[in-house]
Amino acid sequence: MLKYESISELVREAEKRQVTISELVLKDQAEAMEKTELEVYEKMEMDFQVMVSSVQVGQRPEQKSMSGLTGGEGYKMKAYAEKTGGGLCGPFLSRAISRALSVAGCNASMGRIVAAPTAGSCGILPGCLVSLWEDQGFDQKAIVMSMFTAGAIGMVIASRASIAGAQGGCQAECGSAAAMAAAALVELMGGTPSQCADACAIAIANQLGLVCDPVAGLVEIPCIKRNVSGLVIAFSSADLALAGIEAKIPADECLDAMRSVGDALPNTLKETAKGGLADTPTGLRLQKQVFGERQDT
Repeated sequence: MLKYESISELVREAEKRQVTISELVLKDQAEAMEKTELEVYEKMEMDFQVMVSSVQVGQRPEQKSMSGLTGGEGYKMKAYAEKTGGGLCGPFLSRAISRALSVAGCNASMGRIVAAPTAGSCGILPGCLVSLWEDQGFDQKAIVMSMFTAGAIGMVIASRASIAGAQGGCQAECGSAAAMAAAALVELMGGTPSQCADACAIAIANQLGLVCDPVAGLVEIPCIKRNVSGLVIAFSSADLALAGIEAKIPADECLDAMRSVGDALPNTLKETAKGGLADTPTGLRLQKQVFGERQDT
């Protein structure tokens, strides 16, 4: 059985057995859960369908969050992409951005999402994968299999560092999601397990120190837009790895650094809504608008 304590373990075992990380993990999880590989695969396939549905819900023009602070971002970005032919980012990436916004918006309006790995970072992985499926025609089975690679990376991060904003800042949420997505993208493009690890490391390195400062304590501002940044980092990290550009700092060491950085962050920057953007004049005004006077403890 795999221990999911290091990225190097996943790479080493996959290379040893001459399989992809997803094939390795599917077999391992089926054995651990005492289920058939088909049963485990079908559960992941259902998760992918939830991702597709959450994109659709979040792209509705009337989508609004429960607080009223956000809403319609996915629809607006989709409309902008269609009107401008893709804007500055181009058709594919702008539509992917729309999907990431849509899933995060679906979450803010109490819709059904897949926490990958958390609700606050839920738009990154589906934004990447649904885009490859809908816009690039990638085989659904390949997409679903890549989710096992993403899941394995997330399990290692949770074990070795953190996936909770309250513990490690947003680097632990959007940073982890970007790393998971980057590894999945590399595998989908035919990259090696080692390149998956490089993409993971690059994504983590580019978000070290990212704070968690939700305005009014809600997973909306700036969280929804940070899903976009995480998505773009996932795509760029995957392309760097596929180009043969090594991370230089191994993925496991990047995770150890992420844990150290998270431990060093003050509590005001770890989901308490008492620092960063949450503590700006506008942030405090929005807090009062939603909840009344702020009560410090």
